[in-house]
Amino acid sequence: MERKKIVVIGAGPAGIAAAVEVKEAGLAPAVVVEKAGHACDTIVRFYRDGKRVDADYQKVKVAQQGLLSFATESKEEFLAEMDSVINRHVLDIRYNQECHKIEVKNDTFHIHTAGGLSLEANIVVAAIGIFGKPVRPAYPIPKELRDKILFSLPKEPLDGKDVLVVGGGDSAAEAACFLCQKNRVTLSYRRPNFFRINEINMCTLNGCCCEGKVKTKMPSDIEGLEPEGKRIKVLFNNDTPLSFDVLFYFLGGSTPQVFLENAGVRFSGRKPQADECGETNIPRLFLAGDLVLDRGSIMGAFNSAYLVKNGILSRYRELVTV
Repeated sequence: MERKKIVVIGAGPAGIAAAVEVKEAGLAPAVVVEKAGHACDTIVRFYRDGKRVDADYQKVKVAQQGLLSFATESKEEFLAEMDSVINRHVLDIRYNQECHKIEVKNDTFHIHTAGGLSLEANIVVAAIGIFGKPVRPAYPIPKELRDKILFSLPKEPLDGKDVLVVGGGDSAAEAACFLCQKNRVTLSYRRPNFFRINEINMCTLNGCCCEGKVKTKMPSDIEGLEPEGKRIKVLFNNDTPLSFDVLFYFLGGSTPQVFLENAGVRFSGRKPQADECGETNIPRLFLAGDLVLDRGSIMGAFNSAYLVKNGILSRYRELVTV
């Protein structure tokens, strides 16, 4: 078992920022374990090429507290900047190492990954985000349809398809507007009105709807799916079924509650309990990023790493000095 003073779980914006903050504070450098083969996997997988990465979430400006910040830029620019941060600070990131277990043993943490890595640490920072697994619908997806049901935009663009996008947030709106360039798109949402879409995306969506490029079906309650030849038959509650070639779900992410509860972290409803520095009920186990934020924000994730660093410095400096 490899002995380290600080282990960060997750190489997204919060995890990268946490590793930078502790290193630049003169503490022992952290080891970062990441399930994917690259950093910022959520942005790599769920943001289409050229998509805008906003510094301010829904125009709510977040003032910089820590070392990292950025201006609104494209997906490619943001990822390049994160790679530059990793290289500039010489961060120790172990890729393809999905953490599946945290154990507390004799006042230290034992971290085990699916890739066979075993680490012992004094401090653990969990920065795994909420988008590790996309939310799936409550009704079953027939196995015959699984290759036609998607939870993110494909690398190969679609052309000439009848597409149903399900969701009421920014991801659903952006996907509908992107897909309607070369496809016939319907956007299904269970409420009569959108309320979670930022102003820029709402404007763009309204334009696509006015031009007839996107049809909306609201409110719409999907109760099941059935194969219909090579197409998907979508069954609506109290409405006529419709058929599509491809169906996209953008229903959000889910907090990795079971993983944290197995480590002993207490929850209030679906939210893990943590103090102002992100420390949980388990001493020296900190949370950063989406796990402690009310709304997803990259600047908020950067700042949460700064607060974690402050907590480590003020409470456990002697455990993490070089």
